[in-house]
Amino acid sequence: MRRRLFTLTSLVCSLALAATVYKWVDENGVVHYSDQPHPNAQKVRVQAAQTYKAADMPAAPGGAPAPPASEQPTPYQGCAIAQPADDQTFTNVDSLTVVVRTDPALRPADHVFLMLDGQPLNGGVATGVQFTLTPVDRGTHTLQAVVRDSAGGLVCQTPGVTYHVHQASVLNPANPLHHH
Repeated sequence: MRRRLFTLTSLVCSLALAATVYKWVDENGVVHYSDQPHPNAQKVRVQAAQTYKAADMPAAPGGAPAPPASEQPTPYQGCAIAQPADDQTFTNVDSLTVVVRTDPALRPADHVFLMLDGQPLNGGVATGVQFTLTPVDRGTHTLQAVVRDSAGGLVCQTPGVTYHVHQASVLNPANPLHHH
């Protein structure tokens, strides 16, 4: 058994290394293989060994490799101002909470910016998905939000939401402090 195993191992090695292989059967019916020709031997066609060479991976300077393009974040399906509701009226308020919703949820690298009547709120600095507006001026106003990525690119923009604010006035005839 050991002899056959050695023969078989030798055969495999010779098949891998030899360009031409000869096969013959002796008078006892034992099959032999060799790289040397033998009387009554037949040439055996051996396919070249299958090899694989891995491509070199470029090293990313300073850390982990960048994610493949296929792993780009899913774009927002939409964004909206959830609070205040469009055409909502407020009476005698000192502050107003603005809530912005995105679908999917706001990604960590993205930022929300609010605009009131076309002008940036919070000095043009990102406000986040919830912002308290104070003071609240009387009148009709329009809020809009934009979501920007870390490079400043626009990734989502809400439709404008109009709200109304009614405040008490010293000039109001119903005000007890008003003197004619």
